Amino acid sequence: MPAFNQSRQNIIRLIFGATFVIIAVRLFILQVFSDQYKLQALDNAVYRKVVYPDRGIIFDRHKKPILNNTIIFDLTVTPYEVRNVDTTFLCNLLNIDVAEFKERILTAIIKNGRYRPSVFEGLLSIDVQAKLEENIWRFPGFTLIERPIRNYLFNAGAHLLGDIGEVDTAIIRRSNNFYQMGDFVGRSGLEQYYESVLMGKRGVQNLIKDNRNRLQGSWENGKYDTVAVAGRNLYTYLDIELQQLAEKLMSNKVGSVVAIDPKTGGILSMVSGPSFDPNDLTGSTRREKYASLVLNVSGPLMNRATRGLYEPGSTFKPIGGLVALDLGVITPGYGVACSGAYYGCAKPVRCEHHNPGHAANLRLALANSCNSYFCQIYRMTVDNLQDRNVKKGYARWQDYMNAFGWGQRLGVDLPNELPGNIPDTSEYNKDYRGYWNSCTNVTLGIGQDKMQVTPLQLANAMCIIANKGFYYTPHFVEKFENETAKDTLLKKFKEKHAALTHIPDNAYEVIHAGMQDVVESGTARSAKIPGINICAKTGTSEKYTVLDGRRIKLPNNSMFVCFAPREDPKIAIAVVVENSGFGSTWAAPIASFLIEKYLTDSIRTERMKDVERISQTNLMPSYLKRKQFIADSTRAYFYFNLRKDSSYIRKYLKGYTHKEKKPVQSVSQEPVAATETRVKASRLSNTTDSSLPGARQSDNIIHIKRPTRKADSAWMNKNRQPKNQTS
Repeated sequence: MPAFNQSRQNIIRLIFGATFVIIAVRLFILQVFSDQYKLQALDNAVYRKVVYPDRGIIFDRHKKPILNNTIIFDLTVTPYEVRNVDTTFLCNLLNIDVAEFKERILTAIIKNGRYRPSVFEGLLSIDVQAKLEENIWRFPGFTLIERPIRNYLFNAGAHLLGDIGEVDTAIIRRSNNFYQMGDFVGRSGLEQYYESVLMGKRGVQNLIKDNRNRLQGSWENGKYDTVAVAGRNLYTYLDIELQQLAEKLMSNKVGSVVAIDPKTGGILSMVSGPSFDPNDLTGSTRREKYASLVLNVSGPLMNRATRGLYEPGSTFKPIGGLVALDLGVITPGYGVACSGAYYGCAKPVRCEHHNPGHAANLRLALANSCNSYFCQIYRMTVDNLQDRNVKKGYARWQDYMNAFGWGQRLGVDLPNELPGNIPDTSEYNKDYRGYWNSCTNVTLGIGQDKMQVTPLQLANAMCIIANKGFYYTPHFVEKFENETAKDTLLKKFKEKHAALTHIPDNAYEVIHAGMQDVVESGTARSAKIPGINICAKTGTSEKYTVLDGRRIKLPNNSMFVCFAPREDPKIAIAVVVENSGFGSTWAAPIASFLIEKYLTDSIRTERMKDVERISQTNLMPSYLKRKQFIADSTRAYFYFNLRKDSSYIRKYLKGYTHKEKKPVQSVSQEPVAATETRVKASRLSNTTDSSLPGARQSDNIIHIKRPTRKADSAWMNKNRQPKNQTS
């Protein structure tokens, strides 16, 4: 054999030998050192079931559970195990199509990988759960998992208790992968703020599967299982009966109620209107209900107690008087001769009173809510000679406002609190190029101009006045179960803030006396309760909205703040009812009922008729109907244009027709106006004239009417609040 051929044979032998050695070594490693196939075999035989813990229970001040747990099921999928699934049958059970089935599987792989279970259909209804339990063997890779969900026992406190929802990728990333796909987390309210206390700890249960994917029992007698640890319970200051009464009184109204115990800062009640049943955001209907709430232009998901910004109006006057007393620019006996308006600046500021002597001193001025008086003392405060110029005087006045907690977040144990607005000198310097004086913003003295506060800040200000200078940060939770030294969440709520204790007690007593006169003989006589001395202040504040590109003046907001009893304050309240007129008309009676309920644990029989009257009165602003119409029709038209699918128009018209069948009674009705916008839609022959107000159809064209300026003006003039009461 030639030498050349022998060399080639040796090379080939070496290649085959090396290949054999590599294969032998690889087989040895796989069989002796690697657990890959062992784990895969284990995965085929054993199902790792996540056991979700019960979240902590939330109790009210009387130890009544107000937020508990109940059990529902999720359908989870492990994409790697999905083989020979009866896809059509499963899609029919879940009411989805095959395209969505494939999309969900792909989403599960992208978000959580092929080998980890992901929620395929969460929060199943009882009917669907029962059908799946009978047929789960048809769906390899799919498993039913128990899920504790929240149960709101009193159907109250939606905004403050909050809700839970499935984690998204952003939450997982922020938690450094502590959370996994399928976990639920607090998304708002106390659920979010106290997530670390309420959430508990996941457990794992290992179960044996047969060749038909059916669970047969525990693996290794539970040797490798871990037990789920329930979350810790919260004990709050909330009075659930007071909360229910406040929500009843605020039904069909836009606004807020906040009640606080001045001695502790504990929040007794917090209501935002319009509200909703918190149980709607649990279970299988969550997605549909949530979408409906999001699209409602009245903003039922918004917590107006911490995020609603309002001009305080005359409710600011006790604070203005207290600051003027402390700076020494007035005495309790200081008075002005008001003849119905303040003429100290170029533009008069109108006052509701004309009778002589109604502002002869601070106490009378508070009782009668004299605008002239408080405009004058505001100017005296910021023009104080010891500050030498208005900008320094204004900065000092702003410091007082900040001490009251205005213009900054109070730090309540709820997420997303707004700070309100107390404008600083830079804002006025920018607006007026540095040239301004106390007349420029004189209406700050009566709680207007650029001043904005939340109802929570108003209630906290009443706590400061009631306590004569100190307060505790408003909060709901008094303690939680098994609290230890490592638990620091409640630490800041136990700190006493002596913000304005330098003001003498006699100055506070003057303010207390004037506020008591408001109820005894002034603008809030409707709030009087026999045997209880209430210190209060009514107020109105202007309200505007933009409708069809125009800024429109609406009826004033009804405002009321108070604390009681004067001798030993136990409750401080702020009430805001939007677009309802004077503070004495609606806000004052609401606060009075809450005080009586809290302090006496009942409401007198003769007053129950008024409770029912107020609770049944619909004060929802009539302009919301127009805004909802614009929002719905604009959205339908947008998606019709985007996808050329007339079903969006049909769905909109169907929904609007349904609304028209159940008209909501309102204080005033909005007119139908006359300018038309044409929306082309194909094959809509079944649409009738009554599908929506101000709409007609010819051929396949829907004509959606938009209001004219003339119609808007006529409507607003018709519905302007009659000025027959004082603030």
